[in-house]
Amino acid sequence: MKEYISTFSKFNRWSGDPFFAGFAFDLQLFAAEDEGRTEEPTEKKLREAREKGQVARTVELPQAIVVIFGFMVILIFGSWILDIIIRLTTYYLSSFSRLYVTERSIYREFLAVAVESGKILLPIFIAAVTAALLGNLVQVGFQFSAHPLKFDLSKLKFDPATVMKRIFFSKQVAMNLFKSVFKVLAVGFVAYLIIMSDLDDLLKTPDVSIAMALKIIMMTAFKIIIWSAVLLLALSIPDYFFQKREFIESLKMTKEELKEELKETIGDPYIRARLREMQRQNLMRVMMSREVPKADVVVTNPTHYAVALQYDRERMPAPTVVAKGEDSIALKIREVAREHDIPMIENRPLAQEMCRRLDVGDIIPEDLFYAVSLIYGEIIRKYPERYRRLAEAI
Repeated sequence: MKEYISTFSKFNRWSGDPFFAGFAFDLQLFAAEDEGRTEEPTEKKLREAREKGQVARTVELPQAIVVIFGFMVILIFGSWILDIIIRLTTYYLSSFSRLYVTERSIYREFLAVAVESGKILLPIFIAAVTAALLGNLVQVGFQFSAHPLKFDLSKLKFDPATVMKRIFFSKQVAMNLFKSVFKVLAVGFVAYLIIMSDLDDLLKTPDVSIAMALKIIMMTAFKIIIWSAVLLLALSIPDYFFQKREFIESLKMTKEELKEELKETIGDPYIRARLREMQRQNLMRVMMSREVPKADVVVTNPTHYAVALQYDRERMPAPTVVAKGEDSIALKIREVAREHDIPMIENRPLAQEMCRRLDVGDIIPEDLFYAVSLIYGEIIRKYPERYRRLAEAI
C-alpha cells in the first residue's frame, strides 16, 4: 500500500456534512486483491497446487454423507445397540449394591464398559470414516499432502486491506453466510413439516408406553435429520461449483507470471511429453480427415498394422505413404477406409515392413516396388473402371 491519501473531501462537498472534515480514508483498501491476474492457471500451477493440498471442494458433501451413513447404520443396528445399552443399564442398576469398589474391580469394570461401548460405536465410526473418505474422493480423488501442516511464517502478515476485504467484501464470506442462513431455514422448515405430519402420534405419547413413546420421538427425529442431510447434499452441488470457480480465480496469473512460467517449464519433461502427444493427435486428425480418404489402397496386417498408399503420376515419382498406424490408429484407418469405400488388401510382411521403415510422406523405396505393384495390380483387376487412371499411369 503506497499511500493513504484518499480523503472524503469530495464526498464532503457532495454531502455538505462537516462531521467528516479532516478524516482520511483510502478507497484502495477495497480494491481487487489480485488486480491484473487475468490469465487462466496453467496445468503446472494446478498440479503444484494439488501437490500442496490446494483443491476445489465443498465441506457440505462429506458432512451430508457422514450424517446419512451414520444414521442409516443406527437404523440398521438400532435394536442391537439398544439391547447392549439395556443389558449394561440393567446389570449396573441391579448389581450396584453388590459391587466391591477396589482398584482391580474398577479396572475390570472399566474394561468391560469400554468393550461394550466399542461394540456400539464401532459400526458408526466405520460408517462415518467411510462416508468422509467417499465424500472427499468423489470431489478430488486420492491426494495426500503434508504441506498444509507446515508452519509458514511468511503467511503471518497483517495487511488491513486484505483483512477488511476478507471480512466484509469477500464472496467466500457471502457464500458462507448464505449457506448458514439456508441451513437454519431449511432445517427449521423440514422440522416444522415433519412435526406437523407426526403431530397426532406425538400427542399420543403420554398415553402409550415409554418404549412406544421413545420409538415415536426417535422416528420423528430420525426423519428430521435424514431430510436435513438430503437438503445439505443438495446444497453441496452448487457450492462445489462455486468453490471450484473461486479456486480457479485464486490461481489466476498475470501475463508476466505466465511468461516466466513458460520460460521455466520449456524443458519440463511433462510439458514436452504433452506437446508430443498433442502433435501426434493433430497428425492423426489430419491423416484421418484429409489423407486417408484420398488413398488408393490400405495395406493391412490385418489387425495390428495399416498403411494407406496414394499414387499421383503428376506429383509423385512412386506410390507414397499418406497414413500409417499401429493398433488403435490402424483400427481408425480401417474404419475411415470402409466409410470412403477404399480397398483394403491384406499383406502382413509388406504392412509390417512399411510401418517399420517408412514415415508419413515417404515414397516407396525401390526394393518394395515389386510388392507394391502387386497390390496395385490386384485393386486394378478388382476395380478396373474406378482405377483406370492408375492403370494408364502404371
